Amino acid sequence: MFWSGASFDEDKLQPGTGKFKDASMIFTDPDQIKLADMKRWIKKSKVIQWDYKNVAKRKGKLVRLK
Repeated sequence: MFWSGASFDEDKLQPGTGKFKDASMIFTDPDQIKLADMKRWIKKSKVIQWDYKNVAKRKGKLVRLK
């Protein structure tokens, strides 16, 4: 699961059901894991961030960090 994964614009990642920007993919076998996908998602996780720290102060509104 990636906390900001719904913002990655990746079809393979399924958005979470809550109000946050999480997304994930479930693997049932190690052979399903594609290294290129994982590297791309990890790279995006470093760049695409949301301000979860101040979400309560903003009354539930998430703001993307630059």
